[in-house]
Amino acid sequence: MSDKKRKIYIFDTTLRDGEQSPGASLTPDEKLKIAKQLEKLNVDVIEAGFPASSPGEMQAVRMISEVVKKPVICGLSRMMPSDIDACRRALEPARRKRLHVFLATSQIHRQYKLKKGKKEILEMAAQNIRSAKKDFQQIEFSPEDASRTEPKFLTEAVRAAIDAGATSINIPDTVGYTVPQEFSDLIYFLIKKNPELGKSVILSVHCHNDLGLAVANSLAAVLAGANQVECTINGIGERAGNASLEEIAMALDTRKDFVDCYTDIVFKEIMKSSRLVSHLTGMVVQPNKAIVGRNAFSHESGIHQDGVLKKRQTYEIIDPKRIGLSGSQLILGKLSGRHAFNERVQKLGFRLNESELGQAFRRFKELADKKKYVFDEDIEAILEENLAMVPETWKLDHIRITSESGKPAHASIRLTFKGKSREAVSEGDGPVDAGYKAIEKIVNSGARVVHYGIQSVTGGKDALGEVVVKLIVAGREVTGRGTSTDIIEASIKAYLFALNKISSHILPEETQEHSPV
Repeated sequence: MSDKKRKIYIFDTTLRDGEQSPGASLTPDEKLKIAKQLEKLNVDVIEAGFPASSPGEMQAVRMISEVVKKPVICGLSRMMPSDIDACRRALEPARRKRLHVFLATSQIHRQYKLKKGKKEILEMAAQNIRSAKKDFQQIEFSPEDASRTEPKFLTEAVRAAIDAGATSINIPDTVGYTVPQEFSDLIYFLIKKNPELGKSVILSVHCHNDLGLAVANSLAAVLAGANQVECTINGIGERAGNASLEEIAMALDTRKDFVDCYTDIVFKEIMKSSRLVSHLTGMVVQPNKAIVGRNAFSHESGIHQDGVLKKRQTYEIIDPKRIGLSGSQLILGKLSGRHAFNERVQKLGFRLNESELGQAFRRFKELADKKKYVFDEDIEAILEENLAMVPETWKLDHIRITSESGKPAHASIRLTFKGKSREAVSEGDGPVDAGYKAIEKIVNSGARVVHYGIQSVTGGKDALGEVVVKLIVAGREVTGRGTSTDIIEASIKAYLFALNKISSHILPEETQEHSPV
């Protein structure tokens, strides 16, 4: 990185403030799993918990301190000797550790929560920070509700903490009350009064999202001179949540031309981190969430789809592969255009001439008017209905399956290829797996199953079952469908349908003559 660029430290508080989200309680083992992933994400600081709050918290922070070595491990503490001692014991194994002490400073908190005067608060902060210095080289002080604290008194509290030995000062917008310009002005003011902030003393911000401004306020503070941002995966946290780590990191990276800052976040680990936290906390990520939401890299509008297919950057400012996704997703619906439809048809393994494409596209539009989304299986049905059926290069002649509890299933498959029978036997983890392995012994296509689904086409005990299987063959994605009252037979038919489609639509004739698929 250029010497001119400032590093912005990422202080992750998913395991402390994030866990305070209603219903997001984590076990010590779950917290350790997330901490290990945060280490892969390469955050600078992990706030592992609030050790004095419960025995489980003490255990979790200590486990993380023992196992996770690269980031600084931080514990939260009230401005009380007993809390500080709990942090000392929990963080003892940590290679790099930080004590995070907080004390409210705003008038409303002084009057109604603490019932203490300004002088008493300053003395309390200075005394506890000084006494903690013998155990902690890194001490972070947070004047709680800083954004609603009188600027003059806030400056006095910051000065007292620095003089007592604090190495980081965190300015929290505890209730998400401030707005970007106001917060930026406050950061400028504090740096003017305490010039070491953002230099020899880390200047941090911790913003809540009650007005939807947590990320905007954090970025405004960075532009004003803050060099640490406290944030959480998926933006989880008290009430409306905290500033979102992935949004902060990608905003600083995407607009590095403007902010002239960088983080050390490993971007390809972002999606893994998001999904792990969502899974373990049970908090679903909203579809339109920036960066990690299901719709963040999805396009349904025909104009957008056409633009993305021609040049991704026309409608995407971030490459989805950068954060660990496989790519953009084109959602086919009534707003989709011919270009996107043809792209999906080709991805499914079909090659259509202009007349066939026009016919299929008209049917697609008719169907899209009747349902919200058109899936690959719907397109398959359209093509099967309107175009010639796929020739049976491989034809099922005979199946025999044996399956017994506690033992591998066995399958005997006989196929016909150009009038000649070929047979194979295989075992597998269940009858479908055994059948597919037997087919592969005959066909040798190298196909890999990436999706397998079953649904009932009709009702009753003799219902017709439909199987949809999606394969990757020679780098191509292809879907097969099969129906039967015998679900094993339907599974075999679906697999063969996909292989036959590859034979008839992808490989040139001369290749088909010499290759089974």
